[in-house]
Amino acid sequence: MLLPFKHISGAAGTFLWRRLSRAARSELRARVPTRGRGERNRGLEDFSARLAAGPTLQHFLRNASPPQETRPQLAEEPEEPEPYLTSSILEEAGRKVYLETYGCQMNVNDTEIAWAILQKSGYLRTRWLEEADVILLVTCSVREKAEQAIWNRLRHLTALKSKRLRSQAPLRIGILGCMAERLREEILHKEKLVDIVAGPDAYRDLPRLLAVAETGQQAANVLLSLDETYADILPVQTSPDATSAFVSIMRGCDNMCSYCIVPFTRGRERSRPLASILREVKALSDQGVKEVTLLGQNVNSFRDTSEVQFRSAAAPGLSRGFSTIYKAKEGGLRFAHLLDQASRVDPEMRIRFTSPHPKDFPDEVLQLIQERHNICKQLHLPAQSGSSRILEAMRRGYTREAYLELVQHVRDSIPGSAPRLCNPVPLGARRESQQRFHHWLLRRDRGRSPADGVLAQKTRAYHRLQDDVPAEVKRRRLEELISVFREEATRANEAMVGCSQLVLVEGPSKRSAAELCGRNDGNIRVVFPDTEMEDGTGSGAVVRAQPGDYVLVKVTAASSQTLKGVLLRRTTLRESAAHR
Repeated sequence: MLLPFKHISGAAGTFLWRRLSRAARSELRARVPTRGRGERNRGLEDFSARLAAGPTLQHFLRNASPPQETRPQLAEEPEEPEPYLTSSILEEAGRKVYLETYGCQMNVNDTEIAWAILQKSGYLRTRWLEEADVILLVTCSVREKAEQAIWNRLRHLTALKSKRLRSQAPLRIGILGCMAERLREEILHKEKLVDIVAGPDAYRDLPRLLAVAETGQQAANVLLSLDETYADILPVQTSPDATSAFVSIMRGCDNMCSYCIVPFTRGRERSRPLASILREVKALSDQGVKEVTLLGQNVNSFRDTSEVQFRSAAAPGLSRGFSTIYKAKEGGLRFAHLLDQASRVDPEMRIRFTSPHPKDFPDEVLQLIQERHNICKQLHLPAQSGSSRILEAMRRGYTREAYLELVQHVRDSIPGSAPRLCNPVPLGARRESQQRFHHWLLRRDRGRSPADGVLAQKTRAYHRLQDDVPAEVKRRRLEELISVFREEATRANEAMVGCSQLVLVEGPSKRSAAELCGRNDGNIRVVFPDTEMEDGTGSGAVVRAQPGDYVLVKVTAASSQTLKGVLLRRTTLRESAAHR
């Protein structure tokens, strides 16, 4: 088929002409009148003149997609249905969707984004597996154990699918998230257990994928994006009555640590515009949410360049002893600015963030945490290893000495801070001797923090470094590490016995309806009796604690995971800060 060259000019015409095969060029030349050499030359001259008068290649590039500024924001008017969602498909609903989430907090937030998109397309939500017409698993690919759990779950769901009554609509099963990105071929073709596969950057495409699946075909979209942040989508809370929520501020990662699969499953680092983050935080505050956790693979490298006037700002320099394998990006509003603005939205809303990289910890962030009463003093500082040689093999960008110096600097800058210092700690890194591991255990008292896993595989380390530590040794080390953690965590928690803790009430305790539970500033679970107390206003009224209340609890007992205490009175964040 011939291209319409009469409307294409300049560089565009030259580009397209060179892309044609020799046979196509000959056919195009043959279309020019050929009564004589002179007439043919005149025909070619006329053709060239038409090319020169038409639009250029730059014209097509400029008009290929709408400008970034025209994308709808959070409070947009209802959109027209997508052209591939026919009226018959929409009328079929309420097609009921069952969502199941595995892995990190980012996956919880992804579930809320996916549900917001599906809800807008006419789907209904069910919490009962047996009612579902569509089952979507939001998956994790960080550890082999997580992947294996999902494979087992898929086989169970496939059996459920085969038992579906003929009178019912066919059950569709989908895999979303990191595992979909990493194992798409195996999921679709080898196992053939699912109908749709969608990577972390393809949630906007879910309605189309499900529409394709309704025809009986498999559908997949695992393309990674350089700019997708879902900034214009307001996530729908999976638990409408929850007192806390996650807010994603960025996606992807550029650090390329040798053991980490995130850059390959979630793509390159990109940040959400500050304005859209603040709108979401404000919306959550209006809904009664009392605690927000800002999420990202490396939150403190946040960089919003959507505001032109800030693009010339310099990136903060790295601390002594820290380095990076990529060039630091210049310009934009940094994480300290975001943290400042987020903490101003609602003075009675707690702000947390996870997960920062130790190399990106400017003093501005520490000073802000120290000054603001509603920014939690608990920090997550991943250590990863206590050996500088292992840290170098991991491509972490810091030494053991630099990390410990940073920990001390954090504690000096924020009195009373409770940093979690190594979550997770990979075990059995290449050439990690028992002596090095025991040295790391002996230094654990400097950190007092939990470890929650074993080194993820299918990464750069998996492909390029030999796994020379036996599985039995890794299991033994994990048991030792857990034992040490429990001892240190118990010792740290017992130090709070007799002290009053400010607790955000979450709801009834899972073990007893007569008890309530919540979390303190350090994110430690606190359990206390559901009894009457002073309302804290000075009126003398007696009330009972409700989810979303801040209460003072006097700690009476402690374990490695939980504090127990008795209720004193209801209070507020500002009042509690004023009496410190």
